[in-house]
Amino acid sequence: MSGTYLGMPAFPVAAREAVADTTLRGNLRHATHTIRDKRAVAVGELADWDRLREAGKRIKDHTLRHLDRYLLQLEESVTAAGGTVHWAADADEANRIVTELVKATGEREVVKVKSMATQEIGLNEALAAEGIAAYETDLAELIVQLGDDRPSHILVPAIHRNRGEIRDIFRDRMADWGRAAPDGLTDTPGELAEAARLHLREKFLRAKVGVSGANFMVAETGTLVVFESEGNGRMCLTLPETLISVVGIEKVVPGWRDLEVFLQTLPRSSTAERMNPYTSMWTGTHDADGPSTFHLVLLDNGRTATLADEVGRQALRCIRCSACLNVCPVYERAGGHAYGSVYPGPIGAILTPQLRGTGSEIDASLPYASSLCGACYEVCPVAIDIPEVLVHLRERVAETGGKGHRLEKAAMKAAGWVFDHPRVLAAGERAATATRRLHPSRPPGAGAWTDARDLPRLPARSFRDWWKHRDDGDRRTGSGGGAAEARPAGGESADGRTGPRENTTPGTGDPTPRTPRKDTGT
Repeated sequence: MSGTYLGMPAFPVAAREAVADTTLRGNLRHATHTIRDKRAVAVGELADWDRLREAGKRIKDHTLRHLDRYLLQLEESVTAAGGTVHWAADADEANRIVTELVKATGEREVVKVKSMATQEIGLNEALAAEGIAAYETDLAELIVQLGDDRPSHILVPAIHRNRGEIRDIFRDRMADWGRAAPDGLTDTPGELAEAARLHLREKFLRAKVGVSGANFMVAETGTLVVFESEGNGRMCLTLPETLISVVGIEKVVPGWRDLEVFLQTLPRSSTAERMNPYTSMWTGTHDADGPSTFHLVLLDNGRTATLADEVGRQALRCIRCSACLNVCPVYERAGGHAYGSVYPGPIGAILTPQLRGTGSEIDASLPYASSLCGACYEVCPVAIDIPEVLVHLRERVAETGGKGHRLEKAAMKAAGWVFDHPRVLAAGERAATATRRLHPSRPPGAGAWTDARDLPRLPARSFRDWWKHRDDGDRRTGSGGGAAEARPAGGESADGRTGPRENTTPGTGDPTPRTPRKDTGT
């Protein structure tokens, strides 16, 4: 994967700074709550949503199991329709291919449809290094580009900006990239949209080369599909003479009919719409319509390695709807930049470490950027079990023995030995109980845990000891050996508190467990 975002601090460091930005938190809270509330209404309109979700999961899983076959079929179909297929093993190869294709046209600028794959490989920077200007035409991407910023959301890359900030960016920077913003520009949505339309119009009409990604590729016909809401994609896909599409290999689906599922689930999960305002499909080239030359660059860049992981591969089902970001309490507070990747939020926390590996500090920290609440799984339209993959990746990071994990591995190994020797465990429990009043509330080395949580007090009796003597309690109290005999004299409860206790498990001092509540890009 491209190193565009590498070198950033680990997630906890970046998140701590982001959380202190009250403007950022206000922007994120307003935007994510608005989107997710609308999504809930749109999804609730479909009585068969669960079946559509399961169908999408099965289509993607089937395709991933037979990915080699469907990619070869796709190549044959695209070639038969007049296109040319290129295979790119990594970001460097993909950038080289695209750069050479643009140079071959003699052009020095391209217009772009919003594409996370090209952001992933750092294509804009690679083109700029060769003297080629890449103009983003999606409104949010335009805001990010003009502001020398980075995307922070899959669907709404400029979600961290408010209208006043966008107005200032347009006023200060539009002239550097083309047509200047109108005089007296205000922050009303209509004026901002009109300024962007006028700025981009001249680029659409002048550009000879377009660059896109794709939401889906249909193997049986060689058709590529882009979902978008602004019409800029349609302009980039039809007006230029040459079209270059850079698409991850996981975006292929077997047949045309498979699109029926995703045409329903993707719009509702992403923009809370029943259907996209613009759904553009193109198959090769045609003499009388659209680009005369079409190139498809199939991008691996870590996807094959991800596919080999039986647990982690489900991340490749992702259809880039961003629903998981909008319900994530961590993303809502930390924002997208803290993830150090073009893929932020819960999906980024499991996809990025697989595409890039966990060798860097930031990539090793991403699987921990979650509370494991499960909200992301509940809204995912292709049922990616993100919490499962997060735990799986945490295990992988811990196994490497990286920073902070050598001590953890040693502790786990020692704990495993103790649990394998019951007498040692019993002796340790007795010693811990006897010295419990001396235990510090913030043990050395546990600050990362105790900074945000209270350390539970050790009970006066271990469960093992209570269980061993429960019959003595029956005879002494005439009861069934409940919490009464586990309470020491003097009115102190087993957890060190005074006064009555309710709903506690005998000998533990803990409340009775309750059933836990389970709460687009290209």
